Amino acid sequence: MPRALAVVLLLVVGLLGGCSSDRGSSSSSASSSSSSAALPEAPAKPVRKVLVVIEENHSLSQMRSGMPYTFSLARHYGYATDYHALRHPSLPNYLAVAGGHMFGVEDDDPPASHPIGSPSVFGQALAAGKSAGAYMDSMPTACAREDSGPYAVRHNPWTYFTGERSDCLAHDQTMAHLAPDVAAGRLPQVGMVTPDKCHDAHDCPLSTADAWFKKLMTTVTSGPDWKSGHLAVVLTADEDDHDNQGNVVLTTVIHPSQSHHVVHSRLTHYSLTRLYDEVAGLPPLGEAAAAPSIAKAFGLPLS
Repeated sequence: MPRALAVVLLLVVGLLGGCSSDRGSSSSSASSSSSSAALPEAPAKPVRKVLVVIEENHSLSQMRSGMPYTFSLARHYGYATDYHALRHPSLPNYLAVAGGHMFGVEDDDPPASHPIGSPSVFGQALAAGKSAGAYMDSMPTACAREDSGPYAVRHNPWTYFTGERSDCLAHDQTMAHLAPDVAAGRLPQVGMVTPDKCHDAHDCPLSTADAWFKKLMTTVTSGPDWKSGHLAVVLTADEDDHDNQGNVVLTTVIHPSQSHHVVHSRLTHYSLTRLYDEVAGLPPLGEAAAAPSIAKAFGLPLS
């Protein structure tokens, strides 16, 4: 073969090999880029129902150390470090959550001593065509207005609102109704669950309350309301036990939009009233209108 022809052939082979190598490198690079690209996360579903659970008489630090299951959920989802109950004793705090006011109440006396003619968030929701309901642990009959065993009427605020007796009788129910409502996807848009005086750690250890809440969450998360992504569960406490921590209580927001979220902005029980109304798309009752928004603080998506 003439020398000149051999040189030409060698050049052609080199060029073809280089092109092949470049194509392989380009393909490999594209493949690597494609495999490493972050997939967009599905947006969290809007909160259309909220279920509030109220424990008793323990501060943030006490609940953090004494309720390991509950605080594990708080860490996994989200919780507030500066959430304040409003005063002592229990009843004014429950009334504030349910009605946006404490109505001048300074004791734990029963509904006969404190008839309230203003609307509650429950009655407000029902009047607007929304759903509302409460589930009361150890309550003997619907909307019971007197103490019975471990059931404390002061922990059932709907019973104090005199203009809503018929609504209370229809929708303030015993715990026997909770599991069927969960299974059927019938949890209310404005909902409350109140454990009895043992299960809320008033008369029993925090470990008892922790075990009770774990059982409750096992039930709630088995149902379609939770699985749809539209249900938020909020756990708080009515007040601390005068342990000089400024009435700061653990408040955790459990919803798929939350992930290891710690909120340091100041919130109060009126913020919880406001959350009820924001979820239901209603104007906030009373003091809730000026209260900081839990939805905004936690970045909860609302419909």
